Amino acid sequence: MSTSSLPLTGERTVPGIPEENYWFRRHEAVYAALAPRCAGATVLEAGCGEGYGADLLAGVAERVLGLDYDALTAAHVARRYPRVGVARANLVALPAPDARFDAVVSLQVVEHLWDQGLFLRECLRVLRPGGRALVSTPNRLTFSPGRDTPLNPFHTRELGPDELADLVREAGFTEVEVFGLHHGPRLRELDARHGGSLVDAQVAVALGGGAWPADLLADVASVTVDDFLLTPDDLDASLDLLVTASRP
Repeated sequence: MSTSSLPLTGERTVPGIPEENYWFRRHEAVYAALAPRCAGATVLEAGCGEGYGADLLAGVAERVLGLDYDALTAAHVARRYPRVGVARANLVALPAPDARFDAVVSLQVVEHLWDQGLFLRECLRVLRPGGRALVSTPNRLTFSPGRDTPLNPFHTRELGPDELADLVREAGFTEVEVFGLHHGPRLRELDARHGGSLVDAQVAVALGGGAWPADLLADVASVTVDDFLLTPDDLDASLDLLVTASRP
C-alpha cells in the first residue's frame, strides 16, 4: 500500500507500492547519484513530483526548494516533507531571482514540456555563475525506439543523447556531460528470467489488466538503487539520460 496521498496517474512515481518499485528505484538511483553534487548547496528542484527526491537531497543540501505545477502535489510535498520548501509554479517562468541557486535539479520532467529550450534558459537564469544544472529524461532511442513521436501520452518530445546535449548547449550552458542509466548485473539476470526484459514483462501485465504473476511481483519488489549503473559509456543503449552542465 502506498504511503502517498497522491492519486496514481500512471506517470507520477511514488514510493511504497510493490508493483511500482522498479520505476521508483530507477528514479531514486539518479537522485542518489546526484546527492554528493548537492552537498551544502542551495538547490531548486524543478518538477519535484511526490517529493521523495527533494527530501533525499535535503539530507545533504543546505536548502531545497521544490516546484511543481500541480496544486495537489505541492500541498502533499509540504505536508509530507517538512525539510523541503515547496511552491506551485510554471517551470518555464521560475519564481526565483537571477543567480539564486547553486544547483537546479530536474529529473524526468523536460520530456513533458512544450518549450524545453525556454525551460533550460530559465534554469540557467536562476543559477549562480558556476552553478550546475542536473537534468534527466528517458532516452528516446530505447524508450520509444524507431519513433520521432513519444509512445507515452504524457510526453511532448523525447530526446536522444546528442539531442539532449545540443539542447542544453543552445540554452547557454557549458561543461556539458551526458551519462546513461543501465541495468546492473542483477537486473540483467532478472531481464533474462522474464523473457529478456523486466520492463516489457511489467508493461504486459499493466496492459493486460490481470493479476501480477507472483514471481514477477517478487522480483520487481526486490529492486534497489544498487541494481542500476550510471555511466558515460554506451549512451545510445541506456534507459535514461542524465546531463550535467554549468552556468558560465
